[in-house]
Amino acid sequence: MNNTKYVFVTGGVTSSLGKGIVGASLAKLLQERGYSVTIQKLDPYINIDPGTLNPYEHGECYVTDDGAETDLDLGHYERFLNIPTSQANNVTTGRIYQSVINKERKGEFLGKTVQVIPHITDEIKHRIQLLGNTGKFDIVITEIGGTVGDIESLPYVEAVRQLQWEMGDDNAIVIHLTLVPYLAVAGELKTKPTQHSVKMLMQSGVSPNILVCRSEHEINDDIKRKLALFCNVKKENVIQSLDAETIYDVPNLMFDEGLDKVVLDKLNLSSDKQPELKQWNEFVHRHKNPKHTVEIGLVGKYVELHDSYKSITEAFIHAGAANETKVKVRWIHSESLETKDVEKQLAGLNGLLVAPGFGDRGIEGKIKAVQYARENNIPFLGICLGMQMAVIEFSRNVLGLKDAISTEMDENAANPVINLMEEQKDVTEKGGTMRLGAWDCELDKNSKVYNAYQNTLISERHRHRYEFNNNYKAQIEAAGMKATGVNPKTGLVEIVEIDSHPWFVGVQYHPEYKSTVLNPHPLFVDFVKASLENSKS
Repeated sequence: MNNTKYVFVTGGVTSSLGKGIVGASLAKLLQERGYSVTIQKLDPYINIDPGTLNPYEHGECYVTDDGAETDLDLGHYERFLNIPTSQANNVTTGRIYQSVINKERKGEFLGKTVQVIPHITDEIKHRIQLLGNTGKFDIVITEIGGTVGDIESLPYVEAVRQLQWEMGDDNAIVIHLTLVPYLAVAGELKTKPTQHSVKMLMQSGVSPNILVCRSEHEINDDIKRKLALFCNVKKENVIQSLDAETIYDVPNLMFDEGLDKVVLDKLNLSSDKQPELKQWNEFVHRHKNPKHTVEIGLVGKYVELHDSYKSITEAFIHAGAANETKVKVRWIHSESLETKDVEKQLAGLNGLLVAPGFGDRGIEGKIKAVQYARENNIPFLGICLGMQMAVIEFSRNVLGLKDAISTEMDENAANPVINLMEEQKDVTEKGGTMRLGAWDCELDKNSKVYNAYQNTLISERHRHRYEFNNNYKAQIEAAGMKATGVNPKTGLVEIVEIDSHPWFVGVQYHPEYKSTVLNPHPLFVDFVKASLENSKS
């Protein structure tokens, strides 16, 4: 019989309290205690996935090895646990309803009236247990998106109620993450919002086993006693979560508060093995005590919302720690480079990254940024669209093809050095139809990327429709931009480099998705190292 245990994390009072970070930190501690753990995210929105969402709406769209476009919290899960997630780790209301409606159309409900209870809740319960039923995990942590009281979250809370009832108290518990605000005028912390939030959860039939209370100020024993009494939990199960200097402090803070021990006690599991967090704390020490500083420009279209590039900024943190270097990111809107002085905006940078994106807005600004990095010998990394802009810039200004462009921007381009992929030409639906997930790439041994990876065959995650046009490959290589990474099956150019430049690399894939605390991505590590060398010269 499958004996996987389930931990549900709900949120109250306000959104953005950090359910994902608390869940990932708990998972890290349980992993350190010897348990096999995974985390999943239930998102209440009706989109099938975040793949069609504007980054301003939802931040970054994260991609897994199996090609799922998912919530950015899955990036945190992977960065903390150092194990890959999959399609099963992210469930949306859209996917739930789509599945139920498809079953109804096929007649699987035998003519019954299809309802939220039991049909939608049954589908939610099925999805929640998919990972547990694989037999790979001792504990599955499930984060429920949104805030208790949201209409769209109600079916998820009901599914949790049913699962708790079916599985028993030892096998399924609920952690409620809530806010204990400090009122400066009164000079005290207020528990009433948490009381109301727990009351609302209990009205849905779910009583939290553990309270994690976010606060800016220390929560003393009196407040813990009050919360315990009015929220129907034991005092030792009221855990404070103070604002942290960095998200990477949270596992240690949760360990100090005993969250992992309380969870194991509730699940009737042994808590004898103590978490060591040795490698983790070595990383945190290097991150907090850098010996050097570099400033790297991040040129993108969505820089007003930094979460649009969450995996990139986290990869900089990992790579920075590996180089004992603090990476300061200078956020540069690509549209501003089209109208303002490029040299003034990019002056003093030690490295330059041109970020991924879609559409023609801000394209010329990205091309100007590439040109500046190439002509001034500034270490350059172009990711996905950034790589494509590097190819266009080189084709225009070195090869002399002044009208070189991508067919994404001009369908009738005379010189489409970037072209729509062949298998994309008949695609009409936008959602989930790009080239997605992990693909192999063979590296040229005489290249900067080989020096970084120390391997001739790599696997990286993709998310794109357009590609390097191989009809121009010979011309471009003859002029000095080399294709140093190629997909062995499709012949698709994955990586371009300029030999004569100190460090100039463009990659069609997204290396940032695979960077974790324990395994900083080698390309980012090498890029930061090159930027550090540039700062010294």
